[in-house]
Amino acid sequence: MSPLAQSWLEAAQRDDVAQALERVYADAAAAITERGPACWASGRCCNFKAAGHRLYVTGLEAAYAVARAPQAPAPTPGAIRLAQARDAGGCPFQSANLCGIHAIKPLGCRVYFCDRSAQDWQNDLSERLLADVRALHDRFNIEYRYGEWLGMLEQLTADAP
Repeated sequence: MSPLAQSWLEAAQRDDVAQALERVYADAAAAITERGPACWASGRCCNFKAAGHRLYVTGLEAAYAVARAPQAPAPTPGAIRLAQARDAGGCPFQSANLCGIHAIKPLGCRVYFCDRSAQDWQNDLSERLLADVRALHDRFNIEYRYGEWLGMLEQLTADAP
């Protein structure tokens, strides 16, 4: 694992950093509740290839998910699970159309909805909250990188089986 990825994991395990990130996620939840976009829990949004989109996250968000991922039944993804997810075009944490890390999923997952009427709203919300996450990187002196979800997970689990 690279020193950068290791620094993200160490930061994500700090209580003050985790609590600050969770406040951003709580702000997302409040905005989503207020707007009320439709979610059909179909899991289609987790199949990035089929949905025609890519999920982008910050290094801190990816590390937060990896550090807090449940160990069973959806363990932290290793190289094999990540390769399978990449080949299938989806997320290694998806299980039976459901998110295996729903409570700790990154911002992009939180604000994306298949509901076409929510697209402008979700773009605005995403940009606003992403700025808040970027500010956390600055506040806690965590190097900022924004990248594709599976690529970030690969960096963070490079030594995982």
